[in-house]
Amino acid sequence: MVFCHGFPDLARGWRAQLPAVAAAGFEALAPDMRGYGASSRPEAIAEYGLTELTGDLVALLDARGIERAVFVGHDWGGFVVWAMPVLHPKRVAGVVGVCTPYFPFPRVALHADLVGGDVTRQYVAWFQEPGVAEAVMDAEVQVIFDRLMRCGVPPEEMLRAALADGKLNMNPFLEVERLPRLGEPVMTPEELEIYCATFERTGFRGGINWYRNIDRNLREHPTVGTRALGVPCLMLMAEWDPALSPALAASMPDRCSDLEMHTFAGAGHWVQQEKGEELAARLVDWLGRRF
Repeated sequence: MVFCHGFPDLARGWRAQLPAVAAAGFEALAPDMRGYGASSRPEAIAEYGLTELTGDLVALLDARGIERAVFVGHDWGGFVVWAMPVLHPKRVAGVVGVCTPYFPFPRVALHADLVGGDVTRQYVAWFQEPGVAEAVMDAEVQVIFDRLMRCGVPPEEMLRAALADGKLNMNPFLEVERLPRLGEPVMTPEELEIYCATFERTGFRGGINWYRNIDRNLREHPTVGTRALGVPCLMLMAEWDPALSPALAASMPDRCSDLEMHTFAGAGHWVQQEKGEELAARLVDWLGRRF
């Protein structure tokens, strides 16, 4: 079982699931994904498309002598693992999406339209210009992880914070120090310090470059998110995820013939850390029944 983190995260984000899956008799692997932590961080933006990111996972299996694996992905890692059965079907035994459903990438223009073209108020659109976002974020590592790595709060509370200046703000990374501390931290102070030290060393550029390939991914791989999947699939959702609402997964049964779905009540975007043991138990139960 290969666990793939999203943005801005590390392999450590799966620390509650790895020992549980291993204890159940499965080999559990969690790499720092391309651009993060101890992994390489190529300079070129084109090195961070779906072709390259799924290719990394195939290379990981090859290096370990593994023919097929169950792939688990959260956030951006979810987009990558859902692409695996489309681009590399012979290497996939099953797929688990954590928050991220199996659906096509929303185009960058759609993100900009959500805020009337004011890209400073929508983080995906703001990320597109090389050098802009990382210049701001690399100087605010401690504040970013303090404000964002937190447990879920009711949507109305999150919406009040997003409308604090009278306009909808969908960019938590710009002027992050203005964000209120909503919800309890999902990490201990010791874990938080590890994350901060890592990103102070690496910066955010590698992870941001994943976003700069969204439209390219759509052009090169138009069937990812639409092609029917026949492998066993598990969709784990967080009720209060402000970025990836469970409603986005509503049409998944139309595209996944072998699908189970579960929602963690009162959980936010970082559900694998907030509800670590519960999510691990769901994985182990599903693995035991399906494999």
